[in-house]
Amino acid sequence: MEGKGDAMQVPGKRAGVIFDVEGVRAVVTGAASGLGFAMAEVLALNGARVNLLDSNGDLLEAAVKELADEGATVSGELCDVSDPDAVDRVFGAIAEREGGLDAVFANAGISRGAGVIVEEGQIEHADRSAYRQVIDVNLDGVVWTVQAAARVMRPQRHGRIVVTASTAGLSTEAFCGYGYIAAKGGVVNLVRQAALDLARDNVLVNGIAPGPFHTRIGGPSGGDPDVEEYWASTVPLGRMADPSELQGLVLLLAAPRASTFLTGAIIPVDGGTLVGPPISAFSRPAGGFVR
Repeated sequence: MEGKGDAMQVPGKRAGVIFDVEGVRAVVTGAASGLGFAMAEVLALNGARVNLLDSNGDLLEAAVKELADEGATVSGELCDVSDPDAVDRVFGAIAEREGGLDAVFANAGISRGAGVIVEEGQIEHADRSAYRQVIDVNLDGVVWTVQAAARVMRPQRHGRIVVTASTAGLSTEAFCGYGYIAAKGGVVNLVRQAALDLARDNVLVNGIAPGPFHTRIGGPSGGDPDVEEYWASTVPLGRMADPSELQGLVLLLAAPRASTFLTGAIIPVDGGTLVGPPISAFSRPAGGFVR
């Protein structure tokens, strides 16, 4: 039996080898801020060749410059993922320039529309325009991104596709609008279907389901103390997360030697949110507990 000392002598079992992304040709959508930037950052600063895609030109330019100034190999492309022709065009150009793709993070997403916690978010009042916008980006945009990635990866018979789902796609969430809930629920099954489809060609498809993170997705309200207090109150760990707390998982899912038998998984990163409400949310009955 191999012992701990034996593993120390085998370079291929070192973390630096298993999680090595040096030279990995990667694309990250919605990469100019938030979770997308954290994904692009950890890949780029560990040697991957990262193509950042975003629809916000100013933020994209700043993100690319920040990483380039750190010595990373990065480029930026404007892309609205809700436009399938634009996605095809951008992915085609990147794949031709890079000679293929190894890892694609379908991360771009928006949030529009009130949650059912308020009257205007209830189903009979739900804003149809907001619903359509969210579906266009958060569901259709992911489909087009996965499709474009598969067109490159299936012929080369390898690749990693990682989709940003959400705990809102795995459970109900009163603070989220109908468009967001519907899109993320669809994305969860999209990951599983694409994983089944692409497994025959060694293309692995997985999803990350973040819980409450500090990002720009909620717009200006993202910095509202009341909003933060609400989200923190739903998390057993008692706080929202920083995007950097996703980066270890990004390396796991992107590195060619890591997670080689993992596909079709939806991995929550939620501080225990899906486990249940924090213990502090329960009050002790006056009569005590009875078994």
